[in-house]
Amino acid sequence: MQDIGSQRRVHISTKTFPDEKRLALWREVYGRAIANVDIEPIGEAPFHADVTFNLLPNVCIAAGSRSPAHYKVTPELLKQGRDIIAVSILRSGEASATQFGKQLIGGPGSASVVATTDPSASTLRTQGSFITLALSRPAIAELAPNFAAAFGHPVPEHNAALRLLIKYLDAVLTADELSDPVIARSASAHILDLVSLALGTCGDHAELARIGAMAARLRALKSDIVSMLGRNDLSSELIAGRHGISARYVRKLFAQDGTSFTGYLLAERLTKVGLMLRDPRHAHLTVAQLAHGSGFNDISYFNRAFRRRFGATPTDVRQVARQRQNGSGPTRSSP
Repeated sequence: MQDIGSQRRVHISTKTFPDEKRLALWREVYGRAIANVDIEPIGEAPFHADVTFNLLPNVCIAAGSRSPAHYKVTPELLKQGRDIIAVSILRSGEASATQFGKQLIGGPGSASVVATTDPSASTLRTQGSFITLALSRPAIAELAPNFAAAFGHPVPEHNAALRLLIKYLDAVLTADELSDPVIARSASAHILDLVSLALGTCGDHAELARIGAMAARLRALKSDIVSMLGRNDLSSELIAGRHGISARYVRKLFAQDGTSFTGYLLAERLTKVGLMLRDPRHAHLTVAQLAHGSGFNDISYFNRAFRRRFGATPTDVRQVARQRQNGSGPTRSSP
């Protein structure tokens, strides 16, 4: 992929193009200026595509959806390429990809590893979604010196590192924190670690990559927990089952992070209630309703935990927030 500017997140969609110029503009903007591919739609239905790019150090992430089409990298287009390799993950739909005369895609959840030094072709036969990673060749070579062995072979959907990579990408792709350079570098390192494991790195390189993979897994676990705070049955066992690991390993990851599963869950639930108490959109809900909606079954326990965390009662926090919104100023400190 070519550089698409200094922005860390860029979204492009055919919805913003005039109907009569949709395909021509997409070929120019995406096909030639970004991906270096020729694009040929399949079928008579109007062509459409939607892609969001996240630009990280040594990693560019393209995630989106497209209507059926052929995408070809020709020898002529290869002259414009950069020193990268591409890892494309099919999320939904039916697709095929070939390079060196070999089939690269197994099915949804599988990935293809494409060398940008040789022609390739991919076809999305139905409406589908994808994530494509453009990785710095020197950066991935440092972690997986044998990465070229993956060219011409699909990475199957049951590959453990690939499955974790997908969960991690789902957790970070919408995170506004990626605009922070420090967090962006950390996320990039985790992605490169997981890709190197998926490609079969071994020895000392694999051990180093596993350390990064543990951090990526913890981020994915935390994201999953936050998305389900309102569930009364949320537990380490439930989270472990969703991620295909043991509850003991979940607890170990949190312990290595200097906390515990229950401690993290409590902190996130309290933070959620605190934010809603200060949000006028939730003013019609009682404190008890907010607590129950955030997963607290025992209101007395919630009140004690809230006061320990913030040094004020939930009612105090709501009152101070209302005074600030009305312009009268706070009468006491609040979290």
